[in-house]
This record gives sequence, C-alpha cells and structure tokens, in this order.
Amino acid sequence: MILVNQLPNMEINDNGFIFSDDRNLVDVNAVHHYLSTQSYWAQNIPIETVKKSIENSLCFGIYKDGSQVGFARWITDRATFAYLCDVYVVEHFRGLGLSKKLMSLMLFHPDLQGLRTYSLATLDAHSLYAQFGFKSVSAPEKLMEIRVNDIYKNEKGKI
Repeated sequence: MILVNQLPNMEINDNGFIFSDDRNLVDVNAVHHYLSTQSYWAQNIPIETVKKSIENSLCFGIYKDGSQVGFARWITDRATFAYLCDVYVVEHFRGLGLSKKLMSLMLFHPDLQGLRTYSLATLDAHSLYAQFGFKSVSAPEKLMEIRVNDIYKNEKGKI
C-alpha cells in the first residue's frame, strides 16, 4: 500500500487573512453556496458533489474572522499532473491581492513541486494566471474531452 506523505499544513496569516491548505478548515456550505449560485462553471452543483470533490483534492482556503472568503483546489496525483479549479474570492474581498497571494502559496506547496503539467481553464482570469507562468495550451490539437454541459441541471447527471 502506498501512503501519501502527511506533511504539516501550510498556513500563512497576513493582514488578518488566513491562507491554509488544511482541508478541515474548509466550510463546505460556503464553498457550495458560491459554486452553486455565483460561479459560471458549477451552477446548481449538488452539495454531495462539492463534498466529494473536496475530499479528493488538495484544497486551499482563505479565511477572515473565521469565515471562508476564498477557495481553490487542485486535482492532482502529486507526481506528474495538477489541474487547478474552483478558484474564487467572494466579491466583497476582491481587489485586495488575495488571489495572487493564494496562487503564490499554492505554487510553493510541497505536493505541487516537480510536476510535468499544471493546468487550468478560465473564462476571464487569464491575466492573473499568466503572472504565474500559465500560457495557452501549446498543442491544443492533442487535447480531447468529454463535456457534459449543464450536468447539474440534468436529472441523471451521467454521460
């Protein structure tokens, strides 16, 4: 049996904001609320799906006065590949540089070092991610996907 290294949690306290990779701090209800009602990519996502995604990802949160004000998660094998998703900062706290600080923390995380590929998809945050080395896919003709549009509006939610 292979065990994932149990490293101590990363945590930074900066100007009253706590940035942490401690999954136990994640407020699943707050993340679900944002994703299901305010994101463009996960409208109507069931809370059970959010819980499962958090359980199976490397998660990072931003907290202020005990409340979740930001979130991001990496889907990764911790050896070759990581996909960044579900990144957000609640509107009231945007413009304070929290996304940049979160990106810096995440990219220095021990479980995300030495990977072959770091990937993400975004509709409107290209300039943020470009600051951290992300570029358009170099060979899009190699990529393929199965996309189920509006999966959370589909009763069955299956391919």
